[in-house]
Amino acid sequence: MAASEYRTLLRKLSCVRSVPSPENLCSRRTALSRTIRALIVTASIGGPALAAAQVSPPPPACPGNPDGLGTVRTIVIDPAEHARVGTMQYPETLPLAEKEVVLTFDDGPLPPNTDRILDALAKDCVRATFFVVGRMARAYPDAIRRIYNAGHTIGTHSENHPFNFDKLPEDRARLEIEKGIESAAAALGDRAALAAFFRIPGLGRSTISEAILAEQRIMVWSADFPADDWRRIGPAAVVARALERLERKGKGVLLLHDIQRVTVLALPTLLRELKTRGYRIVHVVPAGPDRPKTPTSREQWVMSRARESSHAVASASAADAMLTPPSQAGAWPNAFRRSPVTRAAAAQDTNPPAAWPPVTTVAVGSHGQSLPAPSLRSFGLPHPLGPALQLRFTASDHVNATPLHVLGGAQGPKTLLQH
Repeated sequence: MAASEYRTLLRKLSCVRSVPSPENLCSRRTALSRTIRALIVTASIGGPALAAAQVSPPPPACPGNPDGLGTVRTIVIDPAEHARVGTMQYPETLPLAEKEVVLTFDDGPLPPNTDRILDALAKDCVRATFFVVGRMARAYPDAIRRIYNAGHTIGTHSENHPFNFDKLPEDRARLEIEKGIESAAAALGDRAALAAFFRIPGLGRSTISEAILAEQRIMVWSADFPADDWRRIGPAAVVARALERLERKGKGVLLLHDIQRVTVLALPTLLRELKTRGYRIVHVVPAGPDRPKTPTSREQWVMSRARESSHAVASASAADAMLTPPSQAGAWPNAFRRSPVTRAAAAQDTNPPAAWPPVTTVAVGSHGQSLPAPSLRSFGLPHPLGPALQLRFTASDHVNATPLHVLGGAQGPKTLLQH
């Protein structure tokens, strides 16, 4: 039997992820899965360097969307074996074939933006890795559970997303790391649902934080290229920057933010362009007792020198150049309530965040006073009272003519305000 036939059989036996459960059927298939993986290694030419060293096959068909991008394969990695990845800061990156991409999203969850990101990924049958902030997970537990149940990988991104992570003393850094894991695990209901993956806030690496993470056998994820979706740019620019940097690298880990509205608007176009240009999505999961790691060679974890020289590699100071996401770029209100950066690097930036809200002078015509009040539905903002509450309009969409209700409660809707 050829190696490709073994892979097909293994995909058919792969377990479908769902809400964590002790009765997960994956445990019953462990021995058979390991046997088949061993046969794959034997049948493959070149020893342990499997499909990751080759051009990946076409992805399986996307149900309901034949033009969907899809997820071509899943690679299983042992976080303890490769402590740090991402050529923006480290020598190693994930063992990807040419034109393979791993999508990652930071800072969430934050409805409704995260929900719309998940909708776009589901439509194209794409799986990604989400690095969640602990207190955001506690605030929106339903959102992080939806991420998991959709089959995505969940890593952590600290408890409070401090932008000076590289300056934190050891006790503060340890608290941010451990508390973030605790909060995300509590929101999911099972720590086993979390991957031992961590992305440092603002990519603000330090020897202290890296030592803490290595001590706990947690893998640090930087990235191979960003799309600048935290800056004050539009969806078209986000797509253009992501594709231009990917073209230079040829493959790699893309850094995005699911809290940003601009990312919500850009993602469908980005997925379509990746499909058109022949790129393929790879999903990454951690190894475990019932999930053996994908065999790879050391060379697969190193980006080729020719590719690397074509794109500037960020150093540890890269975090200094990352400005606070402006409010008008997406996630309103500011999820972290942080004032503008005061570092010297930020002071030199030519495109600093503007004041919020932006002030625009508009010439009012003779009919300006007859314009109706805008609908709340025009703004797409998260509800200020929390994720469990929803708004309903009972007469018209105009705020000045409609009672505003909150759904829920034994007594039914309760009027909050009436114009």
